[in-house]
Formats: sequence, structure tokens, C-alpha cells
Amino acid sequence: MTGKTAPSAKKPAPAAAKKKSAPVPKEEAAPKAAPAPKEEAASKEEAAPKEEAAPAAEGPSAPEQPPAPTEEPAPVPKEAGAEATPAPAEGSPAPPAEPPALTPEPKPEKPKEEPPSCPLSLAVEEVSENSFTLTWKAPEQTGRAGLDGYVVEICKDGSSDWKAVNQEPFLSTRYTIPNLSSGDKIHVRVVAVSASGASVPATLEQPVLIREILQLPKIRMPRHLRETFIKHVGDAVNIMIPFQGKPQPKVSWTKGGQPLDTNRINIRNTARDTIFYIRQAQRGDSGKYELTVHINGAEDKATLDIQVIEPPGPPQNLKLVDVWGFNVALEWTPPVDNGNSEIKGYRVQKSDKKSGKWFTVLERCTRTSCTISDLIIGNTYSFRVFSENICGLSDSAAIASGVAHIEKTKTTYQQEKIPQRDMMEPPKFTQPLTDRTTTRGYSTHLFCSVRGFPQPKIIWLKNQMEIREDPKYIALIDQGVCSLEIRKPGPFDGGVYTCKAVNPLGEASVDCRLDVKGEI
Repeated sequence: MTGKTAPSAKKPAPAAAKKKSAPVPKEEAAPKAAPAPKEEAASKEEAAPKEEAAPAAEGPSAPEQPPAPTEEPAPVPKEAGAEATPAPAEGSPAPPAEPPALTPEPKPEKPKEEPPSCPLSLAVEEVSENSFTLTWKAPEQTGRAGLDGYVVEICKDGSSDWKAVNQEPFLSTRYTIPNLSSGDKIHVRVVAVSASGASVPATLEQPVLIREILQLPKIRMPRHLRETFIKHVGDAVNIMIPFQGKPQPKVSWTKGGQPLDTNRINIRNTARDTIFYIRQAQRGDSGKYELTVHINGAEDKATLDIQVIEPPGPPQNLKLVDVWGFNVALEWTPPVDNGNSEIKGYRVQKSDKKSGKWFTVLERCTRTSCTISDLIIGNTYSFRVFSENICGLSDSAAIASGVAHIEKTKTTYQQEKIPQRDMMEPPKFTQPLTDRTTTRGYSTHLFCSVRGFPQPKIIWLKNQMEIREDPKYIALIDQGVCSLEIRKPGPFDGGVYTCKAVNPLGEASVDCRLDVKGEI
């Protein structure tokens, strides 16, 4: 059994040798196939390959071979590019085959940031005899990091040698290229620069000819200076007036045809404007100043009108003209000094003796007289007047020398005399009697109206017979209206009734017929 199993235990040895003895030289692999005698096992343990340990530990033939001493195996020489695999300890089973190592997935590369886009609207702003000025707009795309700036490059016409004008990038979109020769033709381009690179250059289509461009002088007077420029006394006057012209024009200022007083007025001129400055304005600085800009016989002129004002003086000769009832009349004359400005009006104030406080009764009174009403009876009033111009009220007021005492006036009632009118008039009937028909046993009335003065006497008649005191008849008169009541008339009460009015101036009468019917 032992002899039969020993060869079977050694069968996997060649397979193991194929897997792990690749780096061992061929001359050392031959002795590995034959088992070493027991006495030589210890001496050959260090030099033996690692694959020999596996068959020695397998099968029942293991007792025939004593265990090897626990010493580290000798290093096995490696072939170039081969990796060393640690050998298992002698007497231990062979380790399982390792799975193939997984290769890591490659990381996606970050996309590179694109450089900025081309600058826009490149144009020439100004050309002189030895320089020119460029302007442009920022590119539409500047990238995440933003622009570092711009680089301006120039090249003479006929050459391909581009040279950068600025050493470091700058962020301004305007640049002046100096130190050029008159008559040269210069090509120019501008590049936008950022951390991700440079943009496509913006290039002018045509070269720039370096020469002086003549321009007639022209003063650009600001709108607010085309009218009178008003300042208060003591204020600073600082005016800047732009102009244009090439070559640079000469600027001159005059007042009334005379040069300016440089002790009071400072003039500073630049290539594009002139500045007129007065530290503290006085009324004497008012007037019209002439500005002239001229180039080789061509000139342009403008006029600056300055008015320096201050508050006016008080009115003159204020006096009380009249006091009547609850009213006071005042008069005065305009101030001697109007503050170098037109008087806009006057402010009138009153003060009563009891309170001593001043109250405004009129504002912006344009006349030099006024009437103050609604004063209180029993009070004594004082009055003062201020003058006013565009600068404000005068510092002091004119005070009336007298006072106005409002006294209570005594009034008596006189009855109006009315002329007596002759009211005498003879009687006259304004409404006559009318014929009537009545029913027996029912009372009836007869009416008429009369006027006259003195009041006429009324007499009633029946069939030309005067009706005297008879209880059957009741006669009344009220406000000229005459009435006769016939109480329960009978058949004998019918007939002709007459009303007669009599006064000293005459008489008048009216009559009517009364019919009495029997009961139905």
C-alpha cells in the first residue's frame, strides 16, 4: 500500500512545478523530480524549490521523510518582468490559485476650458501726428476664470513682424499707442488673455495712417450755462466748458474786451476743456465773459453771463396813511439796494401791543402800499415790511414810526324819513256781485270786493230798499271783501240786491238778482 500510494502522491508535483517554478532555471529543475535521501534532506532544503514541499507532505509516505527545519527558503532568482510568489511552509497544503487581479477603470479626463472669444467692435477713436487711440468691447465669452486682460499688437504695413505694445495684460477697453512716426501705416490687433489661453485676435481691416487730422474749433457750452448763471455772494464759482479742435486750439477769456483779473479769477486749460474758477464770488464779478477758441485763423466764441446776488436792503419811508374802523392803510418806497436782483415783492407783518409777537398778514405784495383789515377793537398795532428778491428776504425790516389804535366807534340810528303819499281814492268795486239761484230753506251768500280811501261805508239794499238791522241778514267786510248772508231764504226773499260803497270822495254800487226755488 505504501509503495503504491507514494507514486500517486507525487503526481501533482509536476503540475505545481508548472505553476510556480517558472522563474527557476532549467538546470535546477532536474534534481527536483527524484526524491532526495533522508540524510541529504536537511542540506538540500534551502536550495530546493518551493514546489518540492507539496508532494512531500501528501500521502501516507510522509513518515518516511522527516520534517524540514524551520528556516526561510533561499531566494529564487527571477526572470525579468516576473513576480515572486511566497512559498507555503513545508508540510502545509498548497494555497488555492489566486483570482486574476481587476484592472481599475480609467478616470474620465476633465474637459479643457476654452479660451475667451474674440474682442468686439474694435475701432479707432482718435489719430494724431504720433499716436492713435483704440476702443473695443469685451468678448461675449470670458470663461470661468475671467479675463486677465488684453494685449495690443501692432505691425507696420508690408511687414509680418507683430510686436506687443503693452508688457502686461490690462483690463481697460481703451488704449493709446504712442511714439509712432507720422506717415506710417500701422496694422493693429487686440487679443483677450485668460488662464485658459488667448482668444482669436480682433484685427482692423485697414491699416491706420498716422497723420494729424484737422478739426475746426467748436465750443460745447453746457445747457445750464446758456442762460444767466446765478450765484450768491461768497459762493465758489467752478465752471468747466468743453471744446474741440485739432491741432490743439488756443483758449482766451475776456470781460468787456479786457483780460481777466488773475488775482480773482483762475483759468486752467486742457486739450479738451477750460475751467473757470472763482474762490469767493463778489457782486463785482457779475457780468458777461467772452470765451474764444481759435486755430490758425478759425475761431469759435461763446458768452458766459454770471450774476452774483445777495439779499436786498429794507424798504424806505414806511408810514401809516390812515386808520379807520378795523382797517389800516400803509405806504413805503422800494429799497435803495436790491441785492443785484429784481425785487419780487414785500412781506408785511403786524404786532399787537398785548402779545408783542409778529404775524405775517401779506406775502409777496407786489405794490408799495397795502390795506390791512380785520383788526381787533381795543388793540394797538405796530407794522413792519421786508423786501424780497430771488435770494430771499432782506436782513432787516422797515418799521412804521407810528402805531394804530383801533377804537370802538359810537353809532346812532337815524330813522329814514319816508315821504307821505296821497292815498285818497273814491270807492271802486274790483269784483262785482253775480246772479245766484238758491233753494228755499238753505242759507246763501253774496260776495263782492271794493277799494277806496278813506275806507268806504257799505250799504246793502233789496229792491232799492235799505236793509237795516234785520236778523235774517248778516253783512260783513274784511280787507275790502264784502259779504251778505241770507239765512234760510223764502219765496219773498228773492229780488234785486244792491251793494253801495260811499266815502267823502264819492260812491259806487253793484247789484245782482237772487232767485229762490221751492224744495224739489
